[in-house]
Amino acid sequence: MASMAIGFFVVTFLLQYLLLASVDAKPSHCQSKCGNITIPYPFGIGEECSIDKWFTVYCNTTFHPPKPFLAGGEVELIEVSQYEIRIKTYVFSSCNIGKNTITFNQNYMSTFVGVVFEETPFTLSSKNMLIVLGCNTVVRPTRSFGTSDYMSACVSTCGDGMKNGLCFGNGCCENSIPQGLKAFYIEKIGRIQNYDYITSLQACDSTIIVEKEKYSFNVSDLSDISSLGNNPMVLNWAVGNQSCQNAERERKTFACKVNSHCYDSVDGNGYLCDCTNGFEGNPYLGCKGLVLGFMFLLVGSSWLCLITKKRKLLKLKQKFFQQNGGLLLKQQISSLKGGTESSKIFTGEELKLATNNYDQHRILGQGGYGTVYKGILPDLTIVAIKKSKIIDGSQLGQFINEIIILTQISHRNIVKLLGCCLETELPLLVYEFVSNGSLSQHLQKKSGAMSYLCWEDRLRIAAETAGALSYLHSAHSIPIIHRDVKSANILLDNNYTAKVADFGISRLTPLDETHINTLVQGTFGYLDPEYLRTSQLTEKSDVYSFGVVLVELLTGEKPVSFERSEAWLRILLLQ
Repeated sequence: MASMAIGFFVVTFLLQYLLLASVDAKPSHCQSKCGNITIPYPFGIGEECSIDKWFTVYCNTTFHPPKPFLAGGEVELIEVSQYEIRIKTYVFSSCNIGKNTITFNQNYMSTFVGVVFEETPFTLSSKNMLIVLGCNTVVRPTRSFGTSDYMSACVSTCGDGMKNGLCFGNGCCENSIPQGLKAFYIEKIGRIQNYDYITSLQACDSTIIVEKEKYSFNVSDLSDISSLGNNPMVLNWAVGNQSCQNAERERKTFACKVNSHCYDSVDGNGYLCDCTNGFEGNPYLGCKGLVLGFMFLLVGSSWLCLITKKRKLLKLKQKFFQQNGGLLLKQQISSLKGGTESSKIFTGEELKLATNNYDQHRILGQGGYGTVYKGILPDLTIVAIKKSKIIDGSQLGQFINEIIILTQISHRNIVKLLGCCLETELPLLVYEFVSNGSLSQHLQKKSGAMSYLCWEDRLRIAAETAGALSYLHSAHSIPIIHRDVKSANILLDNNYTAKVADFGISRLTPLDETHINTLVQGTFGYLDPEYLRTSQLTEKSDVYSFGVVLVELLTGEKPVSFERSEAWLRILLLQ
């Protein structure tokens, strides 16, 4: 029986070899690797080996091992994948070496620098982050040169408590980058007038665009910028400058070869190719087919692999569930009267289905602590699903306790936590969905956007928010400090009723303690100066932040704006 099986395998393998679909091939002299980097078509080493000039790779053999470069040898290529490449990032920097006292009394000095990919098949990926390093640096990114179409600014100053790995404005500031940009300019305001800071650092001001989670701030980067350029930047790529549908009509120039199909790039900038189901290989050269007999063999082995994979996945889910405190949470929920009715433990599949596999079009917002998606449950209930970035394993017990407390909160002006999912690597939280945006969006509206709020609505929103904070601080059984009260975290429903949201960095306050010593976290402009100075968190910190919100309601002004006078900026930076 064994020999018959082997014979059948050999015959089907030979049939497969004989019946392979004919495919195009690039010239035989073309190299497939430069040093340790694989260069797949449509990229190629040399003009004859690539689809066009933008995909031509120059292999510099003066390095050992050789290194690949794009743009005639200007941009070092790190990796090529099916729809993106990684290159070494650009570093924009200026240094003031040799001074122990840095004193800046000159006027604002603005400089525009940037990365531009216009007329090329490349776009900046949203997998990147803008990183700004410096002891007195303000950087404003914009999509267009010389315009006021600014995105969120980054402010980096140096103060006590600067730590490796933390990039929240103390020595290091980070900002997200939108999807699909062809150009990204950075207006660097050299110094803030009359801002003096005495430091032992020989500090440089540096700005880089780097792949998320690939860069970790190190205090030494303020004075030694030599390693910054080794960080990767991610670019999306596509072929042609047409949509997939239009490109298919022009068969002579269509880049997708035999047994392949096209699809539009994620940025709407050209199209990409992929092998048709049942075929494999490089779609830009032609995909190879598999014969039916060999497929029968694969079906059996695939079935076994699928069963094994499902078992492994089930064990992994059980591991994450226990690791994330699922058993403890179940025990505590079951011990609460009516607990199973007021909260739910969702499965990973339920939330994956609810968010259409975490589709980017379902993203409601992103922040330093995670991404919030719009989800639709099987009963058509619309929810907000928060996917956390990271959780400290040493604080897992406290995290579970916070879930228990938040599921018991019942206040009309606080967003309700409906449940969670613990069988994924990082816990997922499910909240009620509030449909009318945030208070910040309404206050900072632009022409044609959301409606203005009348004074009656503003007064009612202030009262509702104050009632919610009072409930958290004193009416609830265990006081809760929100820790990030701001207009962006006050949501409005269709009736403009206020709903306090985002408890991602909230803390429970033991009844016998007046404050908590903790790492300073929050939003610049709303932070309580006493908390910022002492790291002692109290309910009064929320009250201070609420006071800033009241000023926003009265004036309609942002707490932080670089369009204000330098006196305002000085007060803000030195608070």
